[in-house]
Amino acid sequence: MSDALTFPPLMWDEAANGPAFDHAVMRAVTGCDAGLIAHRLMPEAMEAALVFAPEVPLQHAMAMLPACGVGFQNALGALAPPEVAVHLDWDGGIRVNGARCGGFRVMASGSDPTAVPDWLVVGFDLPLMAGPEMGRTPEITALYAEGCADVTPPALLEAWARHTLNWVTRWETDGPQALHAEWRGLVQGIGEEVVLRGVAGTFMGADEDFGALVRAKDETRLIPLTDLLEEAP
Repeated sequence: MSDALTFPPLMWDEAANGPAFDHAVMRAVTGCDAGLIAHRLMPEAMEAALVFAPEVPLQHAMAMLPACGVGFQNALGALAPPEVAVHLDWDGGIRVNGARCGGFRVMASGSDPTAVPDWLVVGFDLPLMAGPEMGRTPEITALYAEGCADVTPPALLEAWARHTLNWVTRWETDGPQALHAEWRGLVQGIGEEVVLRGVAGTFMGADEDFGALVRAKDETRLIPLTDLLEEAP
């Protein structure tokens, strides 16, 4: 555990030697307590992942993905200059001033939406320094290229933990309504033509479990959030 970082009660950290997401998944598989934040803070990028122990079926527990996303938006929004716009994609992408700037991923111990998983891990990667490919791809950016050079990875990590815990607690206590309302105001593309998981149409928003609603002609398709799950080891 690092003395240089401060986290809320019930959250604790480990520095990862490799990818933070892989570290968190490994620790979850071996039975670590919920609340572990694995992190890798590098000059060019930062990574972090949070381990959950859900007590509800997976289709509901997947709300931890938007909870972590909203927590990140709130954290970066508080630390970045006021003119910097931070938004989210339905599929976990992070948007800074409209361009893709890293994103979230999610994995659980199983994929049955009706079963309670043993563990669930949500993690993000965030490029800090612009690489050569970003100049050729204007829709992809890095944090420091967007006027956020004063945002330090440790401060952002600590703020993400605090804001995420706040939204998880509200979700557990009051249900999904407040989280849903906050997320809807931050998610990119509602009312626009999109292609999500191979489904093309107008992005209408999300159901109560944050599944995407895409309307094509006279049909509205539901893409459950569990479609974003990566396969567990």
